[in-house]
Amino acid sequence: MYLRRTSRPTRPLRASGLLLAAAALLISACSSGSSTATAAKTDAVLTALPRATPAGLSPYYAQKLDWRSCGVPGFECATMKAPLDYAEPGGGDVRLAVSRKKATGPGRRIGSLLVNPGGPGGSAIGYLQSYAGIGYPADVRARYDMVAVDPRGVARSEPVECLTGPEMDTYTQTDSTPDDGRERDQLVAAYKKFAEGCGERSPELLRHVSTVEAARDMDILRAVLGDRKLNYVGASYGTFLGATYAGLYPERVGRLVLDGALDPSLTARKLNEEQTAGFETAFQSFAKDCVRHSDCPLGDAGTGPDEVGRNLKAFFQQLDKTPTPAGDADGRKVGEALATTGVIAAMYDESAWPQLRDALTSAMKGKDGAGLLALSDSYYERDADGKYANLMFANAAVNCLDLPSAFSTPDQVEEALPSFEKASPVFGEGLAWASLNCAYWPVKNTGEPHRIEAKGAAPILVVGTTRDPATPYPWAQSLASQLSSATLLTYVGDGHTAYGRGSACIDSAIDRYLLQGTPPEKGKRCS
Repeated sequence: MYLRRTSRPTRPLRASGLLLAAAALLISACSSGSSTATAAKTDAVLTALPRATPAGLSPYYAQKLDWRSCGVPGFECATMKAPLDYAEPGGGDVRLAVSRKKATGPGRRIGSLLVNPGGPGGSAIGYLQSYAGIGYPADVRARYDMVAVDPRGVARSEPVECLTGPEMDTYTQTDSTPDDGRERDQLVAAYKKFAEGCGERSPELLRHVSTVEAARDMDILRAVLGDRKLNYVGASYGTFLGATYAGLYPERVGRLVLDGALDPSLTARKLNEEQTAGFETAFQSFAKDCVRHSDCPLGDAGTGPDEVGRNLKAFFQQLDKTPTPAGDADGRKVGEALATTGVIAAMYDESAWPQLRDALTSAMKGKDGAGLLALSDSYYERDADGKYANLMFANAAVNCLDLPSAFSTPDQVEEALPSFEKASPVFGEGLAWASLNCAYWPVKNTGEPHRIEAKGAAPILVVGTTRDPATPYPWAQSLASQLSSATLLTYVGDGHTAYGRGSACIDSAIDRYLLQGTPPEKGKRCS
């Protein structure tokens, strides 16, 4: 499964929330099918943990954080300990990086507000320091200490490591739409090498980066911060993390905003197939917008979205045969894999559509792939020196632990190709093959699909965007129907997630909930 974090105005290419780019070559995520119809297929329900803190965990809940300067004005940082294995709390620790910016006032301090931008694998601390701690509404920052913890295995919190920069360059360029047995074997070999690298470099941690464990870490942080209840804003995958917390600790739920919701009741296969349809929905919106502009390289005013898609697919097939130069210092050329990733990256936020038009024009008419390569590098978090953040590594590690693999063999992928290609003629084939990555994972999954009800929790606010590419709107509908105290807030629009993306209606409803604890009226829709 491939989620992605929320886009924010300060980070146009990736700004929007869920970067669930599961360590697949592409973005194996979730699409816009009718998840409400499939959500009830599992009878399993996440069970709440006992209210009393187990004796073995008491030292963690009693720890004191040593706050220090982060080198970022206004922010403090600390390191928190959590048990590596909650079943054996005496068997070793994992050290988690925490950051905060204290409430600025005026007004009575409500408590701490924990934020998570999604992924899995996105740095919550990076998100806090670059956006949430300075860009959330002033009234919210005045009343809350803004707090973030990088989940176990992510960024500053003992990151999962898998491949070197040059190895990742090779991995991201591997053909993800194999045309014959040789290319299929190369793709499988790439997935195996990735998995083996994670197993060799992070053998112990790889077994303990599940969403349930990360949610339990958040409860330790809640206690250490001195909060009786957890207040939280999670985007994309961050909604799954927040909902999991609510399911485990319903009585400790404060004000929870789950923006761009994931449906925990779906299998990996269903998540990936529905996300594929979600990206197609987003592409259809892009296509309609593109042809309204004179610089659209995929068609003109008389070109329909389906034809725009066929034109893009033909361009991908051309790149599959002959990659285009990109002026890259490391000699990379843009083939089908990198180009597809670049296009998908721009689907997360409609503000990136002009950049995508420019990139496609340069590549299609000027034989210059630099623009598409920049979009792809942004997606993978590759810097100019050829170094990758651990986003993709952590993404795969969490996803492959949380759910059984969508497919076990290449033959199963080939059997599923028609349904994926029906979901998206443009992206379906690549996203189907991307769903194979967990098949070779060195650690057995510990999670299964389940419903989250969180009976007894305070009111929870679930937010869904009708044309969200990565977390289709039906997922928000399904999660809101599962959570016993949830209210669904709908944004009628494009892009991934809704909070802070320009809708005064959405922002005011969420701000009122965070500041007063009052969710919007049932059925509220904004544009």
